[in-house]
Amino acid sequence: MITIDHSDSLVAVAVLGEFTLGDFREFEELALVKLEFEQPANLLFDLREMADFTVDMAWEEWKFSRQHGHEFRRVAVVTKSQWVALTTWLEQLFVAADLRVFDDEAEARQWLSE
Repeated sequence: MITIDHSDSLVAVAVLGEFTLGDFREFEELALVKLEFEQPANLLFDLREMADFTVDMAWEEWKFSRQHGHEFRRVAVVTKSQWVALTTWLEQLFVAADLRVFDDEAEARQWLSE
């Protein structure tokens, strides 16, 4: 399950439990509309409560990142998981956006607003 909040040029997503393909498509739809009207946009992914993800969601995220990764200015990932931090670090190789990992949401939001 996800919650999505958006304002100005920020799309904030919090994942609760399992991150599924349906969840990602919900995010994708909103993000594409946001990019159409407010480019470049910033993303905040709060993955502190993510328990797991599905393989089809990971594949869809990979495709989305390759296609739209250059359209975002900054991407902040909030997590306490070293595994998620490592995969985010690897994602930097394929995304033109400035991508950083935080363990504190307030710090992430501050960085995104700069």
